[in-house]
Amino acid sequence: MKVYKFEIFTAIIEKNIRQGVFAPGHKLPSVREIKEQYQLSISTVQNGYAYLLMRGLVESIPKSGYYVTAKPIRPERSEKVKRSPVVRDAVFKKHLELTTSLKSGRKFSEFNVAAPGDLLIPHKLLLRTMQEVIRQQSAGLLRYYPSNGLTELKNRIIQRASAYQSIIDPDELMITDGALQALYIALTSVCNAGDIIAVESPCVFSVLEVIRVLRLKVIEIPVSVSQGFDIAFLRKACQNNSVKAVIVTPNFHNPTGTLLSDEQKQELLSVALRYNVAVIENDIYGDLNFRGERPSTIKSFDESGIVLSYSSYAKTLAPGIRLGWLAAGKFMQRAEQIKFALGSTVSPLYQETVNRLLSRSSYDRHVRSFRMQLARNAYLAVSLLSDYFPDKTAVHVPPGGYNLWVRMPDDTDMQHFYAHCEKVGVRFTPGYTFSFSGTFSKHFRLVFADKFSPERIKAIRLAGLKFR
Repeated sequence: MKVYKFEIFTAIIEKNIRQGVFAPGHKLPSVREIKEQYQLSISTVQNGYAYLLMRGLVESIPKSGYYVTAKPIRPERSEKVKRSPVVRDAVFKKHLELTTSLKSGRKFSEFNVAAPGDLLIPHKLLLRTMQEVIRQQSAGLLRYYPSNGLTELKNRIIQRASAYQSIIDPDELMITDGALQALYIALTSVCNAGDIIAVESPCVFSVLEVIRVLRLKVIEIPVSVSQGFDIAFLRKACQNNSVKAVIVTPNFHNPTGTLLSDEQKQELLSVALRYNVAVIENDIYGDLNFRGERPSTIKSFDESGIVLSYSSYAKTLAPGIRLGWLAAGKFMQRAEQIKFALGSTVSPLYQETVNRLLSRSSYDRHVRSFRMQLARNAYLAVSLLSDYFPDKTAVHVPPGGYNLWVRMPDDTDMQHFYAHCEKVGVRFTPGYTFSFSGTFSKHFRLVFADKFSPERIKAIRLAGLKFR
């Protein structure tokens, strides 16, 4: 994945800020000064400053310029709670209405839907490409396609994966009807009802629902905003229980936004290999890094076939593009049987459309623009929370993805908070929906994958001011 040109100057500015060379309030060089010094375009310099804004290192003062921020971002508090692995039945209240758009009745500012908003979806690009496909493929789109997916599309996915050192064998790759179907196939390929699996805590609602439907037992593995997935806790769980699989999102975890280092990914894989635990890797946010190269996957370190990695294009293109993929490793034979039982063909139109997008530079251009917009949105959301929410509100600034994981002060009446949000017309996803055990009651998730209109900014302000 492309490295941003602006990093040649943002890295220097960031280093000077971290080391105290640039004190709070220090005025930074203008866009034109940076442009001339580093021989960059104005848009590249502006994107660089947007990145520094997102990191909370810089403030923009209209008609004056950029300054080192004097307002520190409040980090998420680390919670050192002594816990032991507990096997739980996947009994879970239905919270679907809290995590999806309702689109009827009263209009709300929705920050609870983990999908690109209408204003960030590349409508023209998608519709133009679909029209080309329909015109050229014609009635061929009405026939069955290969059960594991269009060969040309799979080859492009394999080629792109190789760019971040993830080697996928063509014989282990299948196209799926979105990421959730890929997860369902992966879990069913390695588990039976009543088996124990390890799952992140917090964990996105849709994953928990699949686990509940499959009647699996779970051990929740803590995910810290500062340290990420607790591998030591996983090791302890595997020592004392027969764990069949672990579901993990190493790149920009939903909802915390954390990113595991290569060393952590390798350590997690070593635990899985030692205890013969299948690793089901969710990489749907992997392309949405705000800086640097596209992060690696756990699969890129696996030579045994124990890792099943999956992703989709719903998060980078549009939620209605129901097309994902699963690299099933050594479990491919069983995965093929399950996939056939669920329906042998994924939409030919979606397959041909995505294949055509990947064959051109338009997809990469869109993703670069999209993740820069996400980076700007992340900074703006953090800034709004800092300005309008209580002083002890804590938030982790993610290095990529869609989500902010926000913790309200301990003395906040969360029932009153959500009732007030409903009254002023704003929706966040309550923290308790991210666990079978009912924890995270003081947390909520804020999704920043849509443009911040004046109405949406006002909604966040009204949600927080009452409790400040």
